[in-house]
Amino acid sequence: MKTWIIPYVKLHYKGLVASIIIGLLALACGAALMFTSGYLISKSALRPENILMIYIPVVSVRAFGIFRAVFHYLSRLTSHDTILRVLANMRSRLYQTLEPQAAFIRSRFQTGRILGVLSDDIDHLQDLFIRTILPSITALGMYGIAIACLGWFDMVFASLMAIYLFFIVVFIPLFSLWSSRKRTALIKKGRYDQYHILTDGLLGIKDWMIAGKPDEFMKHDAEKDQSVAVVERRVKSEQRIRDFIMQLIIGAMVISMVCWSSSMVAEGNMHVTLIAAFVLVTLAIAEAFLPVSEALEQIPEYTESLSRLETLEETDQENVAAKSNISLPKTSDSVDIQLNHVAFHYPGFDKSILKDVSISIPQGKRLALLGKSGAGKSSIIQLICGSYAPTKGNVTLNGIDATAYGDSLFEIVSILNQRPHLFNTTIANNLRLGNQKATNQEIVEAAKKVQLHDYIMSLPKGYNTMMEESGQIFSGGQQQRVALARILLKGSPVVILDEPTVGLDPKTEADLLKTIFLTLDDKTVIWITHHLAGMQRMDEVVFLENGYIEMQGSHQELLITSQRYQDLYYLDVPPSIRKMVQV
Repeated sequence: MKTWIIPYVKLHYKGLVASIIIGLLALACGAALMFTSGYLISKSALRPENILMIYIPVVSVRAFGIFRAVFHYLSRLTSHDTILRVLANMRSRLYQTLEPQAAFIRSRFQTGRILGVLSDDIDHLQDLFIRTILPSITALGMYGIAIACLGWFDMVFASLMAIYLFFIVVFIPLFSLWSSRKRTALIKKGRYDQYHILTDGLLGIKDWMIAGKPDEFMKHDAEKDQSVAVVERRVKSEQRIRDFIMQLIIGAMVISMVCWSSSMVAEGNMHVTLIAAFVLVTLAIAEAFLPVSEALEQIPEYTESLSRLETLEETDQENVAAKSNISLPKTSDSVDIQLNHVAFHYPGFDKSILKDVSISIPQGKRLALLGKSGAGKSSIIQLICGSYAPTKGNVTLNGIDATAYGDSLFEIVSILNQRPHLFNTTIANNLRLGNQKATNQEIVEAAKKVQLHDYIMSLPKGYNTMMEESGQIFSGGQQQRVALARILLKGSPVVILDEPTVGLDPKTEADLLKTIFLTLDDKTVIWITHHLAGMQRMDEVVFLENGYIEMQGSHQELLITSQRYQDLYYLDVPPSIRKMVQV
């Protein structure tokens, strides 16, 4: 609340206050319209001798009717304009929180959770302002005004009406909030589970079909939908009971108003024409308070949304230990990376992934990180990128802690991962992602270096050819070459290769590796891989096991000194394959 609501209330308080004031004017005009209408009906029923005697009420009805619509429109316009500005700021802040974590976002958060935050939580905060904060404050303001006006006639009766309205405006909404809190939280959790099921289903639809169990997936999805629907029906049932009780209270208010106004007329303290006026205005005011209960019922959902947003931000802040946000010049061509006695375990887990790892990576060095799944290869990369801070030891770039760089780190580090994303735009725009200021000639030169230029020129529109969704016009190896061209255009001195050849056939893999190492000749290359093909191109090979460095040295040194490495190499790259791919 303090970080995601109050700052934006302070920033946009003028628009919020204006919306509340205009909303009060709209309610006041609505109440005045009903009051004047009741008076006009009663006065007309007495058959006045001259039409001029009801001329002012007729004009007033028209005026209040027009102004009610005008103020209602202005209130909506002001509130929505202000809230949309608030949401724009919130979305910018959310993307600024997620952007530094983009490289490893899927390792930190479930895809369904991110989808829920982007599509659901921010929208709930919009409802927090439009459906809860503004209506509640407006209703409370109208509550005070109505009781004050009635107190001008009779303080005792005003106190009775204050009690009636207290139940509608305060007691029932708070009781409804208390009774529905758990169920609302269950609905929110159920919707998030549905997002997880949706993303699992979309991402794994082929596997479901191949396994021959699509019906099981649909059944599981239907069961989750049904469980959420059951809770929603219970909440709806409670809402109907609540609304019925509130209508009974409004009925009691109307009866009380009829009795009081009749007694006032009998005592000669009020004209008979005001009975209908007071009764109708009671209905108008009471109806304005009914949405408050529904508004407060949504508070648990808002709380859950705020909690998730704050968790995302806390994760980002935990991973940025120093707030200096140091920025290196883009022309920097030398980065010295040092890992000194590093130990690390992921937050929330006791098992140490790394226990005592020391690696020196001066500028221009080519380092291969080997090891079985879970050995800590990706963890080292995350530490170098400042995504996490080590539990012990330190990771530095040019003597500065990696976590201190913040967003600036990716000015000097590029990552070529297993599945680079190609956007549904032109080939030129996809290449220009590495450098927005790159000229057409620079794009062509980068494409030539990665051996894509000839293929691109064979396409109907050359570099202006649309990629189509996920780069369907390119093969797996060609998609990696596009990503490599981006890196060349970016010009960062450090390049991390996160198993970029996974899924490629041996010949394509060898060709791609040859292109990578030729084009990155002057770069620091850190290569994560499970395969030993191409190790002779590396300056140093580091084999991780059980949190420690099990083997370390050049490819030739390890072939001579380590029987285990020699066995692994000949097993992974037999002579027939080495001869075919020439690695």
